[in-house]
Parts: sequence; C-alpha cells; structure tokens
Amino acid sequence: MVYRSTLRGERFTFATLPELLAKANEVKSGDQLAGLAARSERERVAAKLALADVRVAEIAATAVVEDAVTEAVSVPADPASFAEIASLTVGELRESVLEPGFRQRWSGGLHATITPEIAAACAKLMSNLDLVVAAAPLRRTTRCRNTMGGAGVFGSRIQPNHPTDSVRGIMLSALDGLAFGCGDAMIGVNPATESVPVIGEVLRGVHELIARLGIPTQSCVLAHVTTQLAALEAGAPVDLLFQSVAGTEAANASFGIDLGLLARGREAVLAHHAERAGEFAGDQVMYFETGQGSALSAEAHHGVDQLTLEARAQAVARLYDPFLVNSVVGFIGPEYLADSVQITRAGLEDHFVGKLMGVPTGVDVCYTNHADADQNTNDNLLVLLASAGCTFVMAIPAGDDVMLNYQTTSYHDVVSARRTLGLRTAPEFEFWLAEMGIRCDGRPGSGAHGLPTSLAELASALEDSGALRALLPGGVA
Repeated sequence: MVYRSTLRGERFTFATLPELLAKANEVKSGDQLAGLAARSERERVAAKLALADVRVAEIAATAVVEDAVTEAVSVPADPASFAEIASLTVGELRESVLEPGFRQRWSGGLHATITPEIAAACAKLMSNLDLVVAAAPLRRTTRCRNTMGGAGVFGSRIQPNHPTDSVRGIMLSALDGLAFGCGDAMIGVNPATESVPVIGEVLRGVHELIARLGIPTQSCVLAHVTTQLAALEAGAPVDLLFQSVAGTEAANASFGIDLGLLARGREAVLAHHAERAGEFAGDQVMYFETGQGSALSAEAHHGVDQLTLEARAQAVARLYDPFLVNSVVGFIGPEYLADSVQITRAGLEDHFVGKLMGVPTGVDVCYTNHADADQNTNDNLLVLLASAGCTFVMAIPAGDDVMLNYQTTSYHDVVSARRTLGLRTAPEFEFWLAEMGIRCDGRPGSGAHGLPTSLAELASALEDSGALRALLPGGVA
C-alpha cells in the first residue's frame, strides 16, 4: 500500500510500510548509514503525518520482514483484546496511551496484544517527554530470587567485570557495589573468556557470595547461551539464563541462536530451579539484552529501521517471560547512534516500546569512547529514565568499564537518582540492606553499623557470621 501526505504544498509518497516507518523515525546515524532515513526534516514530518493516519489493524496485518521472528511476534496474543485498539489510527493510539487511565486497560491484558511494529509506530509520533510520561505508569512485576518492577523501585545490576575473570576480583567489585546499596537486579558478570570451566567457576563463585551473605538477588554470567547451558550440565548453578537477541531471524542466526534454542534453554533452567527448592520467589528465569543497530551491524536488517527492529527484539524476549530485558543503548557505537541527542532519544524509545509491550525493560545508560557524548549525556538520560519508571540500570565503579571500554552509570549515579527521586531497591533487597546497616539512598543507615564506606568496613559489618572472611581468605584491606 502507498502512503501519502502533503506538507506546505509539497506532496510526499511512501511506497511501503517499512519505508514509512523508517522515514518517520527521529535522526539515527544507523538509519542514515543504511539509506533508510528521511532526506530532510520536512520529509520526516510528512512521514509522521502519514503514519498518524494509518490504522493499527493495518500495521498488525503487514509483515515488515518475512521470517520466523515475524511469525512468532507479530500476531496479537488476544484477538478480543486487540479489537479494542484495532480500529484506531496510530495518532489515536498515541493519544490513548498518554491518557491517565491507560494503565488500567494496559494491565488488563492489552500489553500482550501490542505487536512490536505497533509499539514502534506509536513511539515515532512521541516527543521525549511523551515517552517519559507514557512509560512511567506501566509497571511489569517479575520474580526470580527477588521481586523487580514494583512501583517506586529503581533497580541496579552490579557489573563486576574482570579482565582475567578472576573470581576474587569479581567478588571484591561486587562487594563494593553492595556497599552502595546496588545489585538488587542482579550480580551480572560479562566474562572475558568463552570457556565452560571458567564460566562454571564464576557462576559458582557469585552463587557462593549470594548464599553466604544471604543476598536476595540473582546471579548471571553473560556468556553465550550454549556455554551457560554446558556449564549448567557440568553442575554450575544458574539463576538467570542470558542471551543477546535481535529483531530478525538472520540477525539472531549471526548470534548463533534461534527461537527453539532459547525455548529449550529456558526449560532446562526451569528444571534446574525445581531441584533447588526454596531458593526462588518466581519462575522468570531469562535475561536478554537488545540494542538499536544490532541487526544492521550483522547486515540482517532487511531494510527496516533501527527502532522497529529494537521493538521486534524486545518482542522476541517477551516470548520467554523474562525476568529482565536490557537495552544496551549506546554500546554498539556511533555508526548507529552518533551523539548524545541520538543516544538519549534511543534510550527513551527502547524503554517505552518495551514497557508498552509488557516487557520488564531496563537500560544500560552508556556510550562508547568514540561517540560524540560525555558524562552529562549519561546523567541526563539516567534522570529521564528513572522518572520514566525504568526497571533497572547498570552500576559499576565510577561508571568506567575497564574491560569493555565503555562508559555507563556508577554506584554513585544510582544512589543520586534514588535519593533525588525518592526511589528504592527491590523490597527483599531493601530488607537485607537494613539488616546490614546500608541504605539504598546512600545516607547513613539505621542499623548498627551505618553505611559502609569501604570494603574493610563492609567486612567488619559482616564479621559476626565470618562469611566474608571465609569467602575471601586473607581478608579485605
């Protein structure tokens, strides 16, 4: 179907829905690189006007890519619920989403009927503030070892990466984050080595830390899904099964995965959890990472824009009832998101489309060192996302990942956002922090020890049980 609009006397024509979606998108260097972007601001506005008049049912009926991902994610889950919005135009859907009462309809099952292309189309008609206001009330609660996503909860993933996968180094970095009240989303390690024995050793080490200190959080080691499953078969404990996913079948194939492999992996971890009675509060066992530009970087975008493919990636994650999903928004590089304006916009878009589809979405607020961005970029996006009800962000020392060579959010940043906006950690984790004398807003705790300011003080706070000293022979200085 051809789409048309007229702007100031100039007639614009868009031959296909993918072309219309791409040209209605905000400026992204990746879309420009792929030759998909609007050629002018006037053409971009014309595309938005034309998109606003397209009916939701038409978008749901149009395959932007012919592949297995489309078959899995682009059919509304509940036809009766979808009928509530099918006759709306995209412009009318945007107005509906921004209404104060939308949350009740959304939580009643509407979220499961929204396809990724519909979510992306709606986001393309929104300002940055619209994306914050619309996402803020859309809360998805999930449970693994604790509960994430509740109202007022702003979680953080401690990312204690180590360039040699030293378990001791990982432990020390994790303890540093715990001392700041971070880590309720998970202790998630990006390994330097794709080795089953190494991954198994790190999984066992982090699990031992959690068990000995009674921390109500979950562990994850972000190796390839097949490596994690091999470590599981070799006896390593797996709380969350991780995998990066993308919005097309071909892009996922470049990651060495398909939808069937993810389903089998989920079943294996669920069976493993059944053997660990009493450790888990729920059965969400999957953790996924996404990010605009992943399909294009794999030359597997099929002429579809970055935002639409990001929504499809999050819809892939939705198939497996995930505990958390994380958009690594600025990590892929300036070829896809060139500067602070594009990174900020993409972070808000990724968060909104995920939440609209009922995905427990968090964001790695980050940029690579060769992008036209700086710490203020991260600060601005962090506050916007925290205001938008973002499920969680990263927490690492000083926000500087020495192994992955990119800039993200620090322990101090998470503390500052929580303190400023009155946000908290997951409820079980908050109770544990209180027992340790740590407060999630960075102020002195009400417990016997107060806020630990160093690893030595944290060790002292835990001295009664002797757990930390036993875990880290030789003590902590």
